[in-house]
Amino acid sequence: FFSIVSIVLLSFQTNFAVIFDIENEGAVPASDSVTTCELNTAVFNKTLSKMASGDTLVIPHGKVFWFVGGIYAEQKNNITIQIDGSISYSDDRKAWPRDANNRVKECMLFDSIDGLTLTSSNGAVTKALIEGNGKKWWGAIQYAVDKEDRPRLLQIRNSRNILLEYLYFKDSPYWNVYLNDVRDVHIHHCNVSARRDQIDYHDLYDITAFNTDGFDVAGQNVYIHDCEIWNDDDCIAVKQLTGASKQANCSSNMLFERINASGVGLTIGSIGASKDHTCVSNITFRDCYMYRTFKGIYMKSRPDTGTGVIRDILYENIWMDEPTQVPIWIGPQQAVYPDACSLLWPDDPFAKCPVPSEISWFNITLRNITINSPRQSPGVILGNSSNPMRQIVFDNVKVNNPGLRPWGDAYYKCDGVVDGKATHGTQPLPSCLVNATMVKHEL
Repeated sequence: FFSIVSIVLLSFQTNFAVIFDIENEGAVPASDSVTTCELNTAVFNKTLSKMASGDTLVIPHGKVFWFVGGIYAEQKNNITIQIDGSISYSDDRKAWPRDANNRVKECMLFDSIDGLTLTSSNGAVTKALIEGNGKKWWGAIQYAVDKEDRPRLLQIRNSRNILLEYLYFKDSPYWNVYLNDVRDVHIHHCNVSARRDQIDYHDLYDITAFNTDGFDVAGQNVYIHDCEIWNDDDCIAVKQLTGASKQANCSSNMLFERINASGVGLTIGSIGASKDHTCVSNITFRDCYMYRTFKGIYMKSRPDTGTGVIRDILYENIWMDEPTQVPIWIGPQQAVYPDACSLLWPDDPFAKCPVPSEISWFNITLRNITINSPRQSPGVILGNSSNPMRQIVFDNVKVNNPGLRPWGDAYYKCDGVVDGKATHGTQPLPSCLVNATMVKHEL
C-alpha cells in the first residue's frame, strides 16, 4: 500500500514540476550594460524564489546573459539550474552589490539547500560557460587596494545532495567554487581556468591572480572526478570542519581522481586549530596529472588557538612534469598573514617559518608519485618539534632530475617527524624518514 502511495505522490510531483526559461521570465540576453546586469540578476532571483521541488531554471542555448553579483537562494529542495547558454558577470566593481558588512556579494550563493543540481545539456565536451571576467579584480596593486573583498563565482553552504556537472568556470574574481559545510557532493566533468596570459607555466606575474582557487570544499562524502583546472592558487583545497559545523564535524570521506591540474596544488588546507576541534580525515587524491604546476602536493597548517587534526590522507598515482616550485610541501602555510611561514623563506636568511603546534598530523601517505625535472628541490616535510608529525610514509616517491635550490644535495627540508618511513624505491630519500626502500613492492 505504502509503495503505491509513494509512486502516486512521486508522479503527482513530477507532473507538476515547472521548467522556467530565464528569457521568458524577463531576462535580456547579449547586453552587458549595468542596467541589464541588474535587471537579469533581479529576474534570476525572482525566478529562484518561485521554484518548488522538482523545478528547473534554464539558461537557453546559444545566448549569453549578463549579471552582477547577488544571485541568491535559500531553503530550497531538489531544484535544478540548467545552463545551456552562458552566464557572464560584469567587471564593474562600482556596480557590484554589497552585503550588510559592505563586502561585495558572491556572484551566486545557495544556502541551506537539500538537493541542488547545476548542469548543462552541452555535455562533457562543450560544457556551459560561467564567465567571471575577473582580470580587473586581479593583480598585486589591486590586491593591495581590495585584498580579499572579491566575489566567488559560486558558493554553496550548509547544504546537501549537490551535483555539479558539465560546467566551465572561467576567470573568477576570487575563488571559483566554495562548498562550505556540505554533505553528499558529486562534481564531474567541470573545468576551471584563471589565467593572466596563455603561457603554459606559472611565473610571478601569473601568480598575482591571487586567490583564484578552483574547488574549495569543507564537508563530508565528496566525490570530484574528471575535471581540468588551471589557475594561480590552490587547484583543489580541502577546508576544515569543526564541532560547531552543521552538516558534519569533520571534513572527511573525500575522493578526488582523474584530475588534470596546474596551479598551487592539490591541497589540504590551510587548516587551523579551533576551540571546537578542527578535523580533516580520510581524504584521497589519486590518478592525477600536473603539468608545470607551481606547487604539487600541498598540505598546510596555519596558526590558531584550540585543537585540530589532519589524519588518514592518501596521495596516490600522481604524476608531475616540470613543477615551478617545491613540488611536495607538507607543513606550515606560506602566506603574508601574521605568524605564517614567510613567502620569502628560505631564500631570505631573515625570513621565518614557524610551525603551528596545535595541529596534529597522523598517517599521511604518498604512494606512486613521479615528479620530473622540478625547478626547485623536491620538498618540505616540516612538523612541530613539540607535536611532531607521525606515520608519514613515502611509498615509491621518485623525483627525477631534481633541482638543487634551496636544499642542495639534501633535497628535502625534513624535520619534526617521528615514525616516518620511505619505502619501495623512494628517491631521493627525505632525511627524517627511515629508509625502508629495500623492501620489495608487492603487487
